[in-house]
Amino acid sequence: MGFFSKSKPVPSLPWMNVESVEQLKDILLNDSEKPKLLFKHSTRCGISSMVLRSFEDAWSSGSELCDLYFIDLLRHRDVSNSIAELTGIMHQSPQAIVIKGKEIIYDATHSGIDARTIESILKKG
Repeated sequence: MGFFSKSKPVPSLPWMNVESVEQLKDILLNDSEKPKLLFKHSTRCGISSMVLRSFEDAWSSGSELCDLYFIDLLRHRDVSNSIAELTGIMHQSPQAIVIKGKEIIYDATHSGIDARTIESILKKG
C-alpha cells in the first residue's frame, strides 16, 4: 500500500457494525450479562483514526471480555445521536462507552480511550 493509497485499513478486531437505531436499541436492551463496548469513529478524522488504530493495537482480548460494536459516525449519525439520548453521555468522536447490564462502567473520548484500562475493568468484573 502506497503513501497516498485510497484503500481502507482492515480492522483487526471482530467489530460488529451498528447501522440503525433499531439495532442499537436491540443491543442496549439485550439482557446479556456480557458487557458491550460501543466505539464511535469518524472515518474522515485523523485523530479518530489514530485513536482507533492505537486501541486495536493495544486490545488483546478479542471479543472474549465484551461484545465490540463499531459506529461509523459519517454513515450513521442517527445512531450516535441515539446513543447520547439513551445513555446521557454527550456525543464525542472518537468515543468509547462500555455498558454492563444497564450500567455504564466506562466512557472516554479522544486520547483518553485506553484499551488496557477497559480490559482491566472488565477482568475485575
